[in-house]
Amino acid sequence: MNKKNAFKMKVPHTYVIIFFIVLLMSVLTWVIQPGVFDYESVDVNGTTRNLVVPGSYHTIDRSEANPTGVIDFVSSFHKGAMAASEIVMLVFLVNGAFHLVIQTGAFNALLGTLLRKFYGKEKVLVIFIFLIFALCGSLFGMLNEFNGFYPLFVGLGVALGYDAIWGASIVALGAFMGFAGGTMNPYNVVVAQAIAGLPLYSNMGIRIVSFIVFSVIAIAWILRYGARIKKDPSKSYMIGEETAFALNKEELLKYEISKKQRMILIMVILSLLLIIWGSVTKGWGTVQLTGVFLLMGILAAIIDGWNADRIANEFIFGCSSVTFGALVTGFARAILIVMQEGKIIDTIIYFMSSSLEGLPEIIAANGMLVMHTLINFFIPSGSGQAATTIPIMAPIGDLLGVSREVVCLTFQFGSSFADLLFPTASVAIVCGLSKIPMEKWWKFYIPLFGIMFIAEIVIVSVAVAMGL
Repeated sequence: MNKKNAFKMKVPHTYVIIFFIVLLMSVLTWVIQPGVFDYESVDVNGTTRNLVVPGSYHTIDRSEANPTGVIDFVSSFHKGAMAASEIVMLVFLVNGAFHLVIQTGAFNALLGTLLRKFYGKEKVLVIFIFLIFALCGSLFGMLNEFNGFYPLFVGLGVALGYDAIWGASIVALGAFMGFAGGTMNPYNVVVAQAIAGLPLYSNMGIRIVSFIVFSVIAIAWILRYGARIKKDPSKSYMIGEETAFALNKEELLKYEISKKQRMILIMVILSLLLIIWGSVTKGWGTVQLTGVFLLMGILAAIIDGWNADRIANEFIFGCSSVTFGALVTGFARAILIVMQEGKIIDTIIYFMSSSLEGLPEIIAANGMLVMHTLINFFIPSGSGQAATTIPIMAPIGDLLGVSREVVCLTFQFGSSFADLLFPTASVAIVCGLSKIPMEKWWKFYIPLFGIMFIAEIVIVSVAVAMGL
């Protein structure tokens, strides 16, 4: 037997991983002392947010919490799915809507056009499209607005001879690396600086440098993975997996865009622009975005001349194809449910922040980076994490000689990169929309996460050394 194969570990099924994480957190609700911070409502740039009161942490009796029992444990998955219902329905409805568009043939015709234009020029495509997503993430904090692009780029990636991960990574890494290197991002830069009492958009230079560094590394990673697959298709992490939206390259090259398909594609573009406009100017959330996607799919089918029964049947089929990913999103939320009911999240945050006291400036700053990264597992909302951690970390930074600017920078990095790593965060949505098993995505992303983390440490250390 080949020794390499004999000792090769098989990554467990995504559901198995989530099950045991929920089980571990359930046990910890009996081990960790429950405790809470006091919160106060504060106006932050016109939005009322509940901020932690510094120094307010106190333990509570276990009778005031709800440690997870056997029934609580098995019930947590249902509670998680209910708590994440907006996102679960987003995955179902967006995929159902895009299935309607795909079945009209407009999607195939567009991919055929892109194939003819970019075949052999994949590097140009990756860099150009990546930077569009990255700039939108950096300037406007756009993430969910790009959910409709995952099926398109998964299909394009497969048709170009790569795989679903390669295609999805152009969207995911572009948006999230831009978010992490936010220059004017309203959801991490603006909120964190406002809570910390800093001038908005101060020290823009270090964030621009961060954006460039993160983008260069991510683009190189995508191109490297693509080149490896081209050289040896068996190196794809998706080998043996059924790929959604997979299309035949030779068939696609024959497609020409008809008048109906052109109308459908124009309508799709207008729908995506409407989503971007609504998100930026009207504060639209997941519910409105999902509604626009649903309308887009129905209109595409009507333009193509379908009757109502066919629309319903095709829509249901599209939804059923992403059951795996949609349920992952809901089940992963059970992790947070058991910790919230056991009231152990604030305790974990308190002891993590307390461990930084007395450390040298650079070590303390990078300790904050580690802390914000880990906290993203418990609080996967950027603005939510800012409201919880910045009021705690800013005064600690003052005592340790770490500027509030650096504190905000560690939050910005830590609250972003882990979104594509932790099952409680956005990776569940990305994998659900792309129909990529989470364990396959982790094989692709974890090494990149390690490289990015080193880059984050270097940038934070330089910022401290420069006295920012």
